[in-house]
Amino acid sequence: MKKLLLVLLSAPLLAFASDVELHLDKAPDHSRDFAALQHGAKVFVNYCLNCHSASYMRYNRLTDIGLTDKQIKDNLLFTADKVGEPMTIAMKSADSKVWFGAAPPDLTVIARARSSEFGSGSDWLYTYLRGFYRDSERPTGWNNVVFENVGMPHVLWELQGDQVMGADHKLKLEEPGKLSPQEYDAMVGNLVAFLAYMGEPMAEFRKSLGVVVLIALAVLFVFAYALKREYWKDIH
Repeated sequence: MKKLLLVLLSAPLLAFASDVELHLDKAPDHSRDFAALQHGAKVFVNYCLNCHSASYMRYNRLTDIGLTDKQIKDNLLFTADKVGEPMTIAMKSADSKVWFGAAPPDLTVIARARSSEFGSGSDWLYTYLRGFYRDSERPTGWNNVVFENVGMPHVLWELQGDQVMGADHKLKLEEPGKLSPQEYDAMVGNLVAFLAYMGEPMAEFRKSLGVVVLIALAVLFVFAYALKREYWKDIH
């Protein structure tokens, strides 16, 4: 009984220690870069939306990043008929669980879900999508430095190339892909920016509105303080 209690008490400490060793690379901030967000949307639709849905995101929200309804319909509308529809997929959850061992998660709020005290969700995704390496012991032939024994195959491998884990526990590009390492990192940065945007499309408006509200409150404080002094001047 004492041994069991000791194991239960030490489990959180062991989990904390394992998390501390995790290093996350800093994702570039493209939250105000419409060109980067548009490219990220293109990569998402072509490479992610086959298995992962974004059911809380509607295609017409892409107008917020500078696209027109026509551009959306002509270039990105592969899983729906109208731009007002959500980004869903045809694959059923039960089937995907059989094929992959687990149903691929919805990616609408994945950036927010992966946020932790060790880094933002964008940092986690940026490191994850660049951290795949060949592993012959895995059913898919791939593993990941951030998500050990992940069930997801490396769908971007043709672009990145084949990475292997070296004896020094560092990743090495063994066979180059269609993109150079710099181009691949830039593409992943755009994709991650779009995933973060989907989690809160109104984030930039909220931040801008917050600044305006603080400025307004500061102005009102000046008038309130002047009124207070005028009201109490005969008493003090």
